[in-house]
Amino acid sequence: MADSSRADFWEQRYREGVTPWEGGQLPPRARAFFAAQRPLRVLMPGCGSAADLPPLLAMGHDVLAVDFSEAAIELAARQWPEAAGRLLLADFFQLQMPAFDCLFERAFLCALPVGMRSQYAERVAALIAPGGALAGVFFVADTERGPPFGMQAEALRELLSPWFELEEDLALDESVAVFRNRERWMVWRRRGFDLGQVSEHESTGNCGAHRKE
Repeated sequence: MADSSRADFWEQRYREGVTPWEGGQLPPRARAFFAAQRPLRVLMPGCGSAADLPPLLAMGHDVLAVDFSEAAIELAARQWPEAAGRLLLADFFQLQMPAFDCLFERAFLCALPVGMRSQYAERVAALIAPGGALAGVFFVADTERGPPFGMQAEALRELLSPWFELEEDLALDESVAVFRNRERWMVWRRRGFDLGQVSEHESTGNCGAHRKE
């Protein structure tokens, strides 16, 4: 069985152009949320072609888009050459960086095998500063096969509630066909305890990856 936790799983799909999850624009609910914020340090894990990157940068946010598929990062750099310096080829689960103000979730959690969900929650919590936000689009569905792997709302709440409090939960108005009518816009506020996040001076280059210049 193909393993979506491996880079080569996604590498093959991006090389062959089999990417039905791509093509969506920054949803209006996300646009409204980020437009209302002060400039934030934002992490975009599993960014793929990074279509959400340019509008977030245009709002003044300091965004780092990460993917461990070289083909995905190459595609993003071709599409958004002006933002190529904001792309990082790296494994999200190996990132060692200062905590971000916000992590933007978009088709990343649902791309991971079910057995990696607790690892996702722990790593996300470690990469968001206390009081920061996990904001994004979540695939809320009861699906046995994937990716995308859906989650029921109660299971998602159980996964994230040790570290986050749900602040906003709204239906998503626009979506690509593979997720149609089964995505929700959510904002989860990081609870106020410290997980020993690294400081700015400790953060450089420890993720075994490189920026795409």
